[in-house]
Amino acid sequence: MIHDETLRAIASGDHPDPFSVLGMHEEDGEFVVRTFLPGDARRVQAVSVGGYSLGDLAPVNSDGLFAGIVSASEVVPYRLRVVWDDATVAEVEDPYRFPPTLGEMDLHLFGEGNHHRLYDKLGAHISEVDGVGGTAFAVWAPNARRVSVVGDFNGWEGRRHGMRKYPGGVWEIFVPEVGDGAVYKFEIKGPDGEFLPLKADPFGFRAEKLPGTASIVHDPTRYEWDDANWMQRRAEKNALDAPMTTYEVHLGSWRRNEDGSYFTYRQLADELVLYVAELGYTHVEFLPPTEYPFDGSWGYQPLGLFAPTSRFGTPDDFKHLVDAFHRAGIAVVIDWVPAHFPEDAHGLGLFDGTHLYEHADPRQGRHPDWGTLIFDYGRPEVRNYLTANALFWCREYHVDGLRVDAVASMLYLDYSREEGQWVPNERGGNENLEAIAFLQKTNELVYEHAPGAVTIAEESTAWPMVSRPTYMGGLGFGYKWNMGWMHDSLQYMQEDPLHRSYHHDRLTFSLVYAFNENFVLPLSHDEVVHGKGSLINKMPGDEWQRFANLRAYYGLTYIHPGKSLLFMGGELAQSREWNHDTQLDWNLLDNEYNVGMQALVRDLNAIYKATPALHEVDFEPEGFEWISDSDRQNSVISFLRRAKDPEDFVIVICNFTPVVRENYQIGVPAGGHYEVVLNTDDNRYGGSGIGEATIEAQETPAHGKPYSISLTPPPLATIILKPVS
Repeated sequence: MIHDETLRAIASGDHPDPFSVLGMHEEDGEFVVRTFLPGDARRVQAVSVGGYSLGDLAPVNSDGLFAGIVSASEVVPYRLRVVWDDATVAEVEDPYRFPPTLGEMDLHLFGEGNHHRLYDKLGAHISEVDGVGGTAFAVWAPNARRVSVVGDFNGWEGRRHGMRKYPGGVWEIFVPEVGDGAVYKFEIKGPDGEFLPLKADPFGFRAEKLPGTASIVHDPTRYEWDDANWMQRRAEKNALDAPMTTYEVHLGSWRRNEDGSYFTYRQLADELVLYVAELGYTHVEFLPPTEYPFDGSWGYQPLGLFAPTSRFGTPDDFKHLVDAFHRAGIAVVIDWVPAHFPEDAHGLGLFDGTHLYEHADPRQGRHPDWGTLIFDYGRPEVRNYLTANALFWCREYHVDGLRVDAVASMLYLDYSREEGQWVPNERGGNENLEAIAFLQKTNELVYEHAPGAVTIAEESTAWPMVSRPTYMGGLGFGYKWNMGWMHDSLQYMQEDPLHRSYHHDRLTFSLVYAFNENFVLPLSHDEVVHGKGSLINKMPGDEWQRFANLRAYYGLTYIHPGKSLLFMGGELAQSREWNHDTQLDWNLLDNEYNVGMQALVRDLNAIYKATPALHEVDFEPEGFEWISDSDRQNSVISFLRRAKDPEDFVIVICNFTPVVRENYQIGVPAGGHYEVVLNTDDNRYGGSGIGEATIEAQETPAHGKPYSISLTPPPLATIILKPVS
């Protein structure tokens, strides 16, 4: 017997603990089975796993609740034999007969914010309980009055699979006979008793293809990797002394099919991997591959942090792409966005009817520029959601690096806010102490639990020690994007060569702070959108000069201390701004100058990797030495780059005017012959072909060096010379 109020609660899906009513229970020395089958069940019988009857279940009301005393001396496994209104008979499993799938330690660690494999417990997991296959669902919604899993397996009926609630607010249920490919969401009734829009799974491993917004049950462990050798040595590829040159890619617009449709992950594995390998890049970086609702955000407003976007295929297809890059010897970095998320109704916003994932105070929880919500980094469960996600990509998808987006927006409470629009921290300052602690913790976990993986910060301010260990008081990133160098150097290159002498400091100032951080020099997607123009169109002069300027600039990015990054299309000298809706302008390769630019990038990668002096000592002053940074009048700079072996060095000269400088003298540290290993003015690249192939040093001191060379720096060109033994 159960009370009418309980009956109504079960029938309406409002009961806070349906497991206490449904399933098999001992009551007054007898065993009772209750099941709720809203819809068209006519008769129900409990049967043993062996198939013999345990007893009939009688209808308790017209809503679909059946109950009956069964022949059992203890709680035993059983099934339900159901006769439906159309007279068909089927045996089904009762989800309310299965034990919990979460342990106390899981809940404890989650509450602390320290469950490093939280993705193994929350979300949807194909599993077997009591010998029965199905899917265990679990979701965090502490303020909800009721949570149900709904999907194509129960007609999206929220009363069918109401979940059990644990202390701390996690809801869980094992749904038998639900497997790979099942489409689902969570139906949540908020604390005010009102239904929320159906929510996608925050831990969903696969998302429905747009315009669908549901999650899809997926087994993330089934893919068979073929990159064991790579994973054992990937730390070498990300080391500070290793060559690191990155090709940044938006997967949806690199190349498309003839009908305009996206390349799939597997098509990209065939063509993009080959292309990046042929150009000689060591790394590839994807704009955020996690699921996102709005194409125009390029992935920077994600809603499915645990799912690769379904635009290009399945999660296994994405793993195949990563696998293919690894087999080609190329590291994979993904842009990771823990700074904010959009307000789409099926997402994290107001997830259980309260400000759960986002900070409740709009001065801290809403981004004024992007109209997005900001994670509440002070909440342990939210921090755990994000830290576990970082580890998930490095572990389960074998990603070699996370480039963390918009770090500056996380560090400052007053970021892009006017006075009165932000709340000072407990010390009265503008630093977001909770976000700082979160970033430090994330970096510590990645380096501890994902050996060989690296983190990279997009941080646009002068925040100190971004790429220094946390035990030194740093944020703990491996690398930091050098936004200051990027802005200064691009502004310099946009000046007419006649005026560059007045802006010489923009060219040289970066060396004042070049060794404060482990810098990456980014010429990223951000510099070729929103009216900024393409890189080639930033360059002044006629067509020849524009290409020569860009060639010289690319040369500088490879020989300047720091690792280099170039956004796709830059190697083609694409003249239009990047458009995420169309592919790159591959037809440009019909033009001589564009082919020459691509050839230069290929040669720069090869020379850079083969020359220890250009990458071994990027982050210490010992790896760099000015020869002359003061020839402002001629807009020429010259310097040394040294390897770990100080006798292994190269000479670099950059001439940023269209004037040929004949008999130009610079000091060098050693006598003998010097070979030109790179000249961006070479005929092969579309240049004029001016300049020597080899030069002999004279025992004539210059620039504080015992020897000197006299050469002809080509117009608008970068050249690299190496002593010939």
